[in-house]
Amino acid sequence: MEAVVGFLIRRERLRREWSQAGLCRGICAVSYLSKIEQGKVSASEEVLRRLAQRLELPWYGGTAALAEAGAQIERLYEALLYLDQPALEREKPLFAADMERLAFSPYAVDAALLKRALFDDAAALPETEMEPYMDARQLALLRIFQGRFDEAIRLYPHAYCHFCAGADAYASGESYAVALAHLQRGYDLAARDGAAWLMLQCRLLMGNCFCNQLELEHMQAEYGAAARLATALQDTSSLRHIAYNTASAQLEAGQYDEAYAYFSRLEQPTAMELHKLAICCEKTGRNGQALAAIDAARHLLDGAAEGPVAETICAVVRFRLEHPDYLQRQEYGRLLLDCFDACRQNLPIGYASFHLPWVVEWYTANRQYKQAFELLKSFPIKINNLCIN
Repeated sequence: MEAVVGFLIRRERLRREWSQAGLCRGICAVSYLSKIEQGKVSASEEVLRRLAQRLELPWYGGTAALAEAGAQIERLYEALLYLDQPALEREKPLFAADMERLAFSPYAVDAALLKRALFDDAAALPETEMEPYMDARQLALLRIFQGRFDEAIRLYPHAYCHFCAGADAYASGESYAVALAHLQRGYDLAARDGAAWLMLQCRLLMGNCFCNQLELEHMQAEYGAAARLATALQDTSSLRHIAYNTASAQLEAGQYDEAYAYFSRLEQPTAMELHKLAICCEKTGRNGQALAAIDAARHLLDGAAEGPVAETICAVVRFRLEHPDYLQRQEYGRLLLDCFDACRQNLPIGYASFHLPWVVEWYTANRQYKQAFELLKSFPIKINNLCIN
């Protein structure tokens, strides 16, 4: 821990282009500062405080404050590594208030990693020069942020590392087999530790993997387990996610009446739920209700975070509703392909896979068989029994 503080002092001194003699004048001997910077001595609070003040760095407060900070850091790690949502909601604002002070303390590496994890601040990552001072847990987190998941697992074979590896493989859509293997291992390790929130997230993503491939039986098995966990944890958000994805998969599989039964009874539907309702209505001949649903969805999207991609997704449906001959209209093809590309570039792979049948339909109707073949061959997700009629 002394090495971290020494590194921070040296880094700031060099940034200011100060000599060791200039920094420590009146505080300590140059030889003593050199040992501090190399982490070879445990300097007194008074010396460290005065050095920090001269460098205009925040002072973490000494032994008592350091012990409190250490306990706080461990609570945050516990909450993060087990995805404990109530604990994260409780600890996150407390950490936010202390981040600046912790940035110059023996817990500076932990503070930087946790800031990256909790606030998605890529600029917070510790410098490469700090890696020699990191322990296995810290290095594993850094490797996760760098996308080096196998190395993270070797360093720290924790359920969270497997979860992150599985989540990344799921998001890319490149290999659901890899995603499922990591998520199952993460679930098993989380179950061993009694980490219900992490168990839930692993199970949810396993269900998502099968959902995106329209393997409904396996999807329902995974979502069933996730729903039991979510119910026990009183996690209504996850329960709604499960219901939404289940109905969306039914829609993609051509079970329009079943999907309509869910989307039509929602009391306060989101824009994407209204989008799915519109497609259910489109497929079951309820064009008036479909248009009303897509208009309501676009109204909800005004100024929303989903942005232009979601508006384009809705525009594709409206075009089909207003033009029964949409397959003969080039403007529909341009709109659809722009939408498909935007989904692939900006959203999780499931959005693109949802639109894949319509793209194949467009290519086939316009005798662009080679494009359809190449798309199906190269698309990350292999889906059987594509259904659009």
